[in-house]
Amino acid sequence: MKKGRYIRQSTNGQKNYRQLAIAHPDELLFIDIVSGSIPFNERPAGKKLIEAVEAGEINYISFHAIDRAGRNTINVLQTLQYFYSKGVIVKIENLGLESMINGKANPVFNLITTTLSELSSLEKISLLERQTEGILQAKIRGAYKGRQKDTFESDEIILGKYKKVVKELKANPSLSLRKIGTLTNVSPNTVKKVLKILQKQM
Repeated sequence: MKKGRYIRQSTNGQKNYRQLAIAHPDELLFIDIVSGSIPFNERPAGKKLIEAVEAGEINYISFHAIDRAGRNTINVLQTLQYFYSKGVIVKIENLGLESMINGKANPVFNLITTTLSELSSLEKISLLERQTEGILQAKIRGAYKGRQKDTFESDEIILGKYKKVVKELKANPSLSLRKIGTLTNVSPNTVKKVLKILQKQM
């Protein structure tokens, strides 16, 4: 059994790579620091995992929970279907379920993962709605001002703040704004802003 483990976290706040490697010495680790809304096959580590599957290097992959695969139900199900089509067993650890039993699809796995994927997607939508409502209420109370018009960051400050973006833009000018944003965990609009500054300096 050629094992792999996929880990996704939304921010770079946790430096747990060494501990993970020690805890799972018999597995290849694939770690993404991206939003769950990014399609699995567009994430840096997600791509590497797919490449490993295609190369026959992985035939068993573990996720701690289904929302690590994503927060979009359709994309999660497409990802699980891809692994199944390649004969890769997927284990969702917090459920104690594997996608295949004796080489055949596990119907309980399919039912539960579909349900939980939909719940995760709805949770994300609900969170965004609560944020929007919170901002609206703050505006009504006069407590929300948004970004101040006189707030200004110089080009130097912006470039200093997004050093990783600058590095990727210079090293890989052919990559799309979205791809660089995924690699550096920022929005495509931020990448565009940094690119415009660099172009002014050329």
